[in-house]
This record gives sequence, C-alpha cells and structure tokens, in this order.
Amino acid sequence: MSHSSSKTVPLMSQKWTLLILVAGGIILLDQISKLYIDHAFALHESIPVIPDLFSITYVRNPGAAFGMFANRSALFRNILFSGVAVVALGFLSMMIYQTPKEDRWQMVSLSLLLGGAIGNIADRIRMGEVIDFLDFYIGVYHWPAFNVADSAISIGVTLLLLAMLRDMKAQKTDEEQGADKVE
Repeated sequence: MSHSSSKTVPLMSQKWTLLILVAGGIILLDQISKLYIDHAFALHESIPVIPDLFSITYVRNPGAAFGMFANRSALFRNILFSGVAVVALGFLSMMIYQTPKEDRWQMVSLSLLLGGAIGNIADRIRMGEVIDFLDFYIGVYHWPAFNVADSAISIGVTLLLLAMLRDMKAQKTDEEQGADKVE
C-alpha cells in the first residue's frame, strides 16, 4: 500500500499562494511600518540609526519617485497617479496571469511589485501622499527617503530584469544548440 495519499498543493495553487504570501506580506509590513512611523514620530523627526549613513526620518511625499510632480497641483497628481496605478495594476495582473506556474522567480518579482504598488496606492487613497522614512545618506548627501513598498518595488524590478536576462540567455543557448544540430 502506497502512502501517496499525502496532500500536495497543485502547482496552480502554489502560484497563487506564493503571490498572496509575498504581496500580502509586503502590504502588511509596509502599512504597519508606516502606521508606526505616523504615530510614533513627529513629521520631519529623524533618529540616527547608523551615524552619517542611515536614519529613520518621517517625511511625506506628495509626488512620485524621488518627489517628482510634488510641486504640481493635488488635482493633477491625483489624476496622474490614479491613471498610472490603474495601468500598472492591469499590466501586473496580466503578467502574473501569463507567468508559468513553474517560474517562481518571476512570480516572486511580480508579487513584490504588486505588494509595493498596493502599499503606496493605499497611502495615496488614504492621505493623498506617501509616508517615507528610510533615510540613507553620506554626510550631507541624502538619497531620497523611501519606504518598505518602494524597497519591494526596487527588488521586484531587479529580480524581474534578472529573470528576463536568464530567459534571454537560455533562449540564445537553445538557438545556438539548434544551429549546431542543423550544421
């Protein structure tokens, strides 16, 4: 008698489970960290963690990445960011749906992107701006402050690019092997 009756999760379910765990975890961590910063810090308050390198600094960003469009009207920003959010979420949804269930790297990268996007969209819907607090700098030279959602987006983009490079390399290798067989 075989013990193959143990429950296994079908690959399709694993794909969606991975998406929910990663994206959901990012959204939860992002929103909890922003809620903590909003309640525990005064706006523009900064606490050095590693002197001359990293501080927790509470800022609000009404603009996009690196404060782009921060000086534009709230109406302009709301229309622009809402439109971009709808397009981005639609594009991510399409990519997630089309990703093969076996391609976990791409699923993780897309899940990070989705979780980060939803985390920042939630702030924009709730407050019209995003809470940022991770402040890296050397002396007086500061990188723009960012948050958990921004980090997830950056890591997701990096992993997605690496997955694309991997796939391009594999395709090139397959093509070269196919050409060798023809000769």
